Amino acid sequence: MADVQIGIAAALEQFAPRESVDLAALAERHGFSGQMAADHFQPWVPAQGEASFVWSVLASLAENTTGDLGPGVTCPSFRQHPGMVAQAAATLEATYPGRTWLGIGSGEALNEHMFGAYWPEAPERVRRMLEALEIIKKLFGGTDVKHNGEFFKLHNTRLWTMPDPAPPVYIASAGPYTSRKTGELADGLITPGASLDKLAGIVENFAKGARKAGKDPDAMPKLLQVHLSWAATDEQAWANALEQWPNGGMKFPKADIRSPFDFEQMAKLVRREDFEGRMVVSSDPDEHRQALQRYIDAGFTRIYLHNVGRNQQEWMEVFGREVLPKLTA
Repeated sequence: MADVQIGIAAALEQFAPRESVDLAALAERHGFSGQMAADHFQPWVPAQGEASFVWSVLASLAENTTGDLGPGVTCPSFRQHPGMVAQAAATLEATYPGRTWLGIGSGEALNEHMFGAYWPEAPERVRRMLEALEIIKKLFGGTDVKHNGEFFKLHNTRLWTMPDPAPPVYIASAGPYTSRKTGELADGLITPGASLDKLAGIVENFAKGARKAGKDPDAMPKLLQVHLSWAATDEQAWANALEQWPNGGMKFPKADIRSPFDFEQMAKLVRREDFEGRMVVSSDPDEHRQALQRYIDAGFTRIYLHNVGRNQQEWMEVFGREVLPKLTA
C-alpha cells in the first residue's frame, strides 16, 4: 500500500478536542496516516455534542502526529474573513512545514448563518468562495495586497508570517461547476465518497478545469472523505449510523438547514434503506475493505475515513489489523 494514504477524518462535532488529539495519535500507531479535521460551529445533531475550533485542534494534532493535516473543510466567506483563514493556514504551515494543506468550501448554514443577516442561495455562496480563494492566493504570494470585490474588501496589507512555499489549497466539490472551477483555480480536489459513476463525473470535470489552466490533472491531489459505520455487530453498526450520523441517509441537500435540532427532527424519518449506496454499514471488515479498494482502483490514493460511531479505539485496531494491510495500489 506504499502509494496509498489512508488517514482519518477527525470528527470535531462528535469528540472533545483532547479526545480527538488522543484518537489521532492512536490512529497513527495503527497504521493510519494523515488527518482531515472538521470545521464546525455546531454539531449535525445534538447527540454528537461537540464543535471545537478547528485551528486550535489542528495545532495540537500536528504536535501529536507526524502525517499531513488540514481543515476538511473550512468556509472562508461568512464566519471567517478570507484574510483570517489565510493567516491561520500560513501560520500552521510555518509551524509544521510541508505537512499542512488548506481545504475550503462554500459553507453550510449550520455553521455560518448565525453570523450574518442573510443566508444566500448556492450560486452566491460559490461566488463568495471563489472570491475568497482569490484573496487567499494573493496573500499567499507574500506581497502587499489590496482587494475591492463583490463581497470582500481588504485594505493594503500582507501576511507577515508567510511560509515558502505556501500550503496548497484544495476545494471541496461535488457538482459539475465547482469541480471544474476547482481544477482550474485550486491545487487539488476534496470530495465525499459517493457512487463510482458520480465520482467519475466529478473527476472528469476537475480534469477539464485543470487542463484549461494548463495543469496536469493526473498530478494534482484528489482527496476523498469516506463515512462508514463499523462495529462488532451489524445491529450496533446500524445503531451508530442512525444515532450519530443520520445525515448520511438524508438524500437531499443539507446546506440550508440551520439547527442541529432541525436535523434531529429530520433524522426521525431516516431508515436503514436510505443509506443504500451512500455509506457502508457493516460489522464485516472485508466489506469495508472491498468498498475502499474500489475507490483506490478508481484512482483515489488519499482517503480519509470517518467511522461514525463512538467506538473509535476498537475500530482503529480492527481496521489497522484487517483492512489497511490488505489494500493495494
